[in-house]
Amino acid sequence: MNILWFILIGIAAGWLAGLIMKGGGFGIIGDLIVGVIGALIGGLVFDLLGIAAVGLLGNLICATIGAIILIAILRFFKRGPVQ
Repeated sequence: MNILWFILIGIAAGWLAGLIMKGGGFGIIGDLIVGVIGALIGGLVFDLLGIAAVGLLGNLICATIGAIILIAILRFFKRGPVQ
């Protein structure tokens, strides 16, 4: 059952991050991938800062922040060198 919650939170976090970053969603699979990787990034960042994500809402916020960081990094490298 935990893996189901992880997937659902990943989808929601990827979708929310896409909306916040003004890029829209990435489709269900793209949102899942961005959300799951974002959850890992968010967990790492929260751990380094000494912040604990507790409960469903805390995990969703953590994963969304991680997904926003991931999207920002991807957009930075997608632009290419500045002329």
